[in-house]
Amino acid sequence: MKTKTTLAFFIVLSTFFMQAQQTKGIIGTTNWMNNWTNFKPAANEYNEATNIIAGTIDKDLKLLKRNTYQLVGVVYVTNNATLTIEPGTVIRGDDKSCGTLVITNGAKIMAEGLETDPIIFTSNKEKTERKPGDWGGIIILGKAPINTLGGLHTLPFDLEPLLNHYGGQDAEDNSGALKYVRIEYAGRKLSALKELNGLSLAGVGRKTVLSNIQISFSNDDSFECYGGDLNLNNLISYRTTDDDFDFTQGAQINISNSIAIRHPFSSDVSGSRCFEVDSFDKIGNTDMSKKMTKINATNITLVNLEENNQGLVRESVYVREDTFFNLSNSIISGFTPFALLEGNIGDGDANLAKLTFKNLIVNNCNGGITSESSSSDPAIQNFYNSQNSGIEYTKIKNVDLFTTPNIKGSPDFRANVNNTLAIGN
Repeated sequence: MKTKTTLAFFIVLSTFFMQAQQTKGIIGTTNWMNNWTNFKPAANEYNEATNIIAGTIDKDLKLLKRNTYQLVGVVYVTNNATLTIEPGTVIRGDDKSCGTLVITNGAKIMAEGLETDPIIFTSNKEKTERKPGDWGGIIILGKAPINTLGGLHTLPFDLEPLLNHYGGQDAEDNSGALKYVRIEYAGRKLSALKELNGLSLAGVGRKTVLSNIQISFSNDDSFECYGGDLNLNNLISYRTTDDDFDFTQGAQINISNSIAIRHPFSSDVSGSRCFEVDSFDKIGNTDMSKKMTKINATNITLVNLEENNQGLVRESVYVREDTFFNLSNSIISGFTPFALLEGNIGDGDANLAKLTFKNLIVNNCNGGITSESSSSDPAIQNFYNSQNSGIEYTKIKNVDLFTTPNIKGSPDFRANVNNTLAIGN
């Protein structure tokens, strides 16, 4: 008995130390992407809708697993109502009317699925006809700070003017929870300047829970934050057409243990990145006395599935001026280049010090941290090289870098513990 107990202790202890060492890229003692995710949603049959959701929801409503729902037109949750969704519920966005769910300022969504029973938002089309942008997506409007003039703003998505506002003074605002949720085939492009995302988070506060969310085949960004103050974790963006994670309007974000998996032929010719980070669209619309965008990203994996430099994938990270961005303990594989800085940032130490890149594996990237102003590149390289950043530039096949990077099965993008570069500091 003592021998068995001792053996069990050492197994637990060695697992603990392996986890403690494996500090780069997404982490977990087990593969947290198992069970609830789906990398082949076109193969799934979903039940036909039994219930229609349309118009305005102005009192508490619960959606039940036993029903399948069709989201028709723009559906607003208003009047401080709470929309609760049972684990395992399927909501299908209507293609013809661009089904879109809007949680307005003061309302809540409680969509808490389970690892064994996720909540699914998907296309209403037959499986052979599904494509990115089949429906609108989910929009959450909160009361947390943004840095636009006046502290309030609206989204450019043709929403009802009286219901389309976000921002305020409450960084602790609570718009509910999304956990173990899949969002598939959303992101309708309404026009060249009006592009819905898989999940739009506008002025959303930090008491809102957002974890274990997979967005697949969005026709614009997967996740976009317009201001707000959030802790995000265990997010998956897969085969989006535009950016995986987009932050603007003074967003204050901690994002951890999250992954963007890009496909080179699912990218937009306009330039699609895993991270696009800025503080404003137009400086004239911005209150410069307010907080600028600040993103702390740790244990992130950014991977291009195509390893031969084909397709439309370019840089993995794009950062604009007056922005704070920290990327640490992460793995980036297969981009051209790794990171691109807006030319306005220049090569001055004061501006470059706002951007931290630390303890990274930059694998199979054609270029490191570069600038739109190529004359700044040598100074930028010197600055980050002098910071003892712990950036390893490598040339490793994805199959050796990650545990099981095959999306045709059950992918596991945790670092391969047999590869010494992928673990430890």
